[in-house]
Amino acid sequence: MKKHNQHDVHINAIGNRMLPGVLTGALLCLLIGSAATLQAGDKDISGFDEITLAPGDTGTCNSSPCTVYLKMPPGEGSYEVMSSGDGRVGEYPAGETVKLGSFWSDQAFTIKGMDVPKAYAYIPNQP
Repeated sequence: MKKHNQHDVHINAIGNRMLPGVLTGALLCLLIGSAATLQAGDKDISGFDEITLAPGDTGTCNSSPCTVYLKMPPGEGSYEVMSSGDGRVGEYPAGETVKLGSFWSDQAFTIKGMDVPKAYAYIPNQP
């Protein structure tokens, strides 16, 4: 039978007191990581024949043509929306979800006069 010295008992006591804190910390990290994933999850959007995007989103449509809607950021007045493939799409009111139209190929949408990231729509090039 092994004898335990005072040093072994002290280390065991510290370990037993720290274990709940370590487990709580690990659980907290897991929850924070999950929340970040859920928040970023709406940036990758897919749909069959239509998608709704916001600035910074990337959407994939599974058919073409694809109807694209854009959530305009809050603000005052109207703003011009531009497309990488078709140039000027139109002018739309701030704070509204607007229909940009139907597109047959990939598009990157910018909102002139607003400091927001592009919205990307990936659309298969089908005949």
